[in-house]
Amino acid sequence: MDDLEPIAPDEALALYIDHRRREVAKSTLRSHKSRLGHFVRWCEQEKGLTNLNELTGRLLHEFRLWRRSHDGEIKPVTEKTQMDTLRVFIRFLETVDAVKPDLSEKVLSPDLDADENVRDDRLTPEQAEAILTHLGRYEYASRAHVVLTLQWHTMLRRGAVRTLDLADYHPEDQSLEIRHRPETDTPIKNKMKGERFVALSSEICALLDDWIDNQRPDVVDEFGREPLIATPHGRMHATTPTTIVYNWSRPCRIGLQCPLNRDPEECEAAQYVHASKCPESVSSHAVRRGAITHHLSSDVPVEVVSARANVNPDTLDKHYDRRDEKTKMEQRRKYLNNL
Repeated sequence: MDDLEPIAPDEALALYIDHRRREVAKSTLRSHKSRLGHFVRWCEQEKGLTNLNELTGRLLHEFRLWRRSHDGEIKPVTEKTQMDTLRVFIRFLETVDAVKPDLSEKVLSPDLDADENVRDDRLTPEQAEAILTHLGRYEYASRAHVVLTLQWHTMLRRGAVRTLDLADYHPEDQSLEIRHRPETDTPIKNKMKGERFVALSSEICALLDDWIDNQRPDVVDEFGREPLIATPHGRMHATTPTTIVYNWSRPCRIGLQCPLNRDPEECEAAQYVHASKCPESVSSHAVRRGAITHHLSSDVPVEVVSARANVNPDTLDKHYDRRDEKTKMEQRRKYLNNL
């Protein structure tokens, strides 16, 4: 303890975030800050721990138990993510003499089966069709219509949708150009390796043309760039695509009966600001996961989906491909019948 330098939990978190700032994407940084925020809150409010020099293996285990059940029981995969991030954090603190040496080895994380370590929430093709049909009929060429159409048909990450400029849309080639521009606050997940051109159909180009000609606010962002999916104030906030998806994936929002038989007049989740509380709504990432599965189920080759969605085949198989083994077999059969 004598060789350690005292540090408060919130100061340690700030030091860690600053250390990782140039190493990871902003979205990853936000995720780490959010996960570790639970740990800081536990230290300060639950244990009264003001100096991480005093952190022990037993206290780390107590936090794990607290996190597992506090604010409702979390899933094993969430617990694993939480503890794995905490281990990285503690390992960093070891290097700056803030905690006891090798303390990170005492951060226990659950061992999960392969299928437990995969999320399965996704937008189904039927849901996507219902949402896009409704938007095409009643909210044509709106911001929500464009965002959801791009996410479903191009499998773009929400961050990539946000990065797009007017100049990145090439109507003559029917394509979008995805670029990594961190210096003007529009990084993409895989940085330079994520840069690519994405082909568009004639229908999607027509939608983008109508958005640009009739709906898009004529604005620039704080760097003087012209965002393709603009708001009256400039470029979309990073969370706007997710907010849009939560809002429009609620059945009641597109005129369908609530599967839970709730009255929209009385349901809190029927309000725009609480759309994420709806058990039937899904996140932006669930759209991407569902779109990838839909492409694979439609016999689009894995290598094509991998390149278009910018995800390596192993990750694609583990985290995105939700086809069952029989479906995969029947798809392979089509290629083998004439051999």
